[in-house]
Amino acid sequence: MSTNFIQFHKPWIGQEEIDEMTETLQSGWLSMGPKTLKFEQNFRDYIGSNFTVSVNSWTAAGHLALEALGLQKGDEVIVPTMTFPATAEIVYYFEAKPVFVDVEPETLNISIDGILKAITPKTKAIIPVHYGGQPADMDEILEIAKKFNLTVIEDAAHALPALYKGKKVGNISDITCFSFYATKTLSTGEGGMICTNNEELAERTRLMRMHGMSRDAWKRYSDSCSWYYEIIGPGYKYNFTDLQASLGLAQLRKVDSMWQRRKEIAALYTEGLKHNDFLTKPLIKSDRETAWHLFQIQLNLEKITISRDQFINELKDLGVGTGVHFMPVHQHKFYRDSLNLSNDDFPVANDAFDRLISLPIYPGLSDQQVFKVVESVNHLSKKFSS
Repeated sequence: MSTNFIQFHKPWIGQEEIDEMTETLQSGWLSMGPKTLKFEQNFRDYIGSNFTVSVNSWTAAGHLALEALGLQKGDEVIVPTMTFPATAEIVYYFEAKPVFVDVEPETLNISIDGILKAITPKTKAIIPVHYGGQPADMDEILEIAKKFNLTVIEDAAHALPALYKGKKVGNISDITCFSFYATKTLSTGEGGMICTNNEELAERTRLMRMHGMSRDAWKRYSDSCSWYYEIIGPGYKYNFTDLQASLGLAQLRKVDSMWQRRKEIAALYTEGLKHNDFLTKPLIKSDRETAWHLFQIQLNLEKITISRDQFINELKDLGVGTGVHFMPVHQHKFYRDSLNLSNDDFPVANDAFDRLISLPIYPGLSDQQVFKVVESVNHLSKKFSS
């Protein structure tokens, strides 16, 4: 790959992360230990929630959240189709049913009307996804949840940090699950965090993340605690590690400055593409702030002569890497076949998927690289105009 090629994503790793990691390696605590607890505490303070529980992925966080809620075989959970399949996958762990709904055309967040139409006596929870980092319509979702006695689990994999009506995502509803995967706005390589203000939910997820063990491993091996433990329930191996926490602590200290850089890049894209009539740019509602995990454009296919996939290949030839977020879950073979889903039921997601391209947006991206991306997109739009 050319050294001038602009990657879709690169983690923003500096000397701070290296120093934290070195300290951990020298300490002897490699798995879950004191740095994990410190990261949980610092993350809790940053978000403003009462409780935080670190785990090894968003998938683990979502799974434990549903387990803590007591999801049972045959129950139903409402999820948007425009998401990564993990949002629906975790429902299957309980032999329950994910019920997919379409998204809003302007934001690609879950449709409020879709939620209302999907509710049945079997519905137990709603998992709204904050698509691209922009919070979903949480007031409306919470009002529906209250009316029908449902639990809300926010999929905030994209939404650190993000604000909804001045309030940080992670301190809004029953339970929120974050992701620290390699491409996320705060990265520990792999990892996730559960945020909640419900002590009972926090304690249950904390217990079940480590085999249902009554005593965390690091406590059992420290000089102040006994070796003794008991298994309280059939839990999982979902714990975080101090190696991950080393990255997390350093990343959390600069998460706001990284967010600021994402905002600057988004502003450059918005300005540079404002006269391009061959695409639409992200629309951010005035009462919320996006984390800018994604900057996604949608091609106006009626005005150009090539497909989205061809456009992506042309950008690659010009030295620009991109992504697509997402192939709607109902289009994946397993979900389509097992739930007998039809494209006709998800017109907004289907239409958007054929047009979507995610442009590079991360703190290490220079202004010159952003200008190159803008120039490339504008050039191809005109070149292939109909």
